[in-house]
Amino acid sequence: MNAPAPDDAGLPVSERIRYRLVSAGCRHHANDNIAAFIQPGELDALQDEVQARMQEVLKSLVIDTESDHNTQETAKRVAKMFVREVFAGRYAPPPPVTEFPNVSRLNELMIVGPITVRSACSHHLCPIMGKVWIGLLPNEHSNLIGLSKYVRLTDWIMSRPQIQEEAVTMLANALQERVQPDGLALVMEADHFCMHWRGVKDSESKMTNSVMRGAFLKDASLRREFLSLIAKG
Repeated sequence: MNAPAPDDAGLPVSERIRYRLVSAGCRHHANDNIAAFIQPGELDALQDEVQARMQEVLKSLVIDTESDHNTQETAKRVAKMFVREVFAGRYAPPPPVTEFPNVSRLNELMIVGPITVRSACSHHLCPIMGKVWIGLLPNEHSNLIGLSKYVRLTDWIMSRPQIQEEAVTMLANALQERVQPDGLALVMEADHFCMHWRGVKDSESKMTNSVMRGAFLKDASLRREFLSLIAKG
């Protein structure tokens, strides 16, 4: 007799979601979006499961959450924070992005930013806080998107545990796919609290990295113009 399907076996919701991902051969690293594999109502159940397991973490840390009024609701708060807020980019579908044809055939440098970035280091789940600048060189075939959509798309990708270098590349890929410009440039500068709060406890260091594609990679003068303009901002 065959074993019951995982969805009917009374397994935790995280195991049911994981089963779908593995069966589809879909990667589910910390910075991957898995919204397509979550069924209606399961996000609430996942939040409840995270809450229960977070309560066990607090217990293992020898915190008396029953008599300590400050931590009685901590597991619930942390579960909501992880699933609905700081890691929401893993569980929520991409934000709707309305695209407009480039009727005026704009082909001059466009810069969006600085966009405030809030992410988390996948090594220690400590905050990464910083800013992103986006440079675009559209062509007559490019799809133009509204200013707020750059912010929404950035927040969706950054709201996951990850490392900064991969986060910038993922954002570049998403923008390249939607806008299809002749050139794309991104610069991200951020504070990493895994350095500020623990470890070496260096409160001054920041990390800056960039992605240059198309015309920005080939044309040094365009690259200099972009970098000089964001430096003035």
